[in-house]
Amino acid sequence: MSVGPVALAMTGASGAQYGVRLLECLLQARVPAYLMLSKPAQVVIGTETDLGLPGRTAEIRRFFLERFQAEESLLQVYGKEEWTAPVASGSAAPRAMVVCPCTTGTLAAISAGASDNLIERAADVVLKEQRRLILVIRETPFSVIHLENMLRLARLGVCILPANPGFYHRPATVAELVDFIVARVLDQLGVEHRLTARWGLSGEDSSAPR
Repeated sequence: MSVGPVALAMTGASGAQYGVRLLECLLQARVPAYLMLSKPAQVVIGTETDLGLPGRTAEIRRFFLERFQAEESLLQVYGKEEWTAPVASGSAAPRAMVVCPCTTGTLAAISAGASDNLIERAADVVLKEQRRLILVIRETPFSVIHLENMLRLARLGVCILPANPGFYHRPATVAELVDFIVARVLDQLGVEHRLTARWGLSGEDSSAPR
């Protein structure tokens, strides 16, 4: 089921694995993706994963296409000041946008309507066009400022999806914990998957899409 294109932004919060895995799942489901990486996100990816991510957007695009063996038409990568990108305008707004992981700084900027870089502008476009916006917040504990920013956006229909994996499926690996959160994001996007078993279901139905 294609719901694309989906804009995926990765910022400098811990949890780079969530964003990378989400990108892989989108491409495997043949959902077109617009990828945006902040500079801190590239640093965190290098720290938390074994990926030797290149620096230039064209090279990043080629890297992920080859790694996930995806069709070239499914992925575009944009720099933080690439204002000609489709995501910068309501006339070409993506159907949905996910910030995964999302720093509380990015959360604050989106809540304030700031547009100092392409990630913030894309989120602003998605909000004004009333499209789906999902923020995978990765921080603990939350301050009152963080909570107020989340509440403000939640009242606008933004999905606040903290990176808090469950354990009822008895995860044995870090990958299973990552998939738990990615599965919840895919559910919000309406993308079919079989990443985790669903509560109360058994057999083939346990991982069936909603």
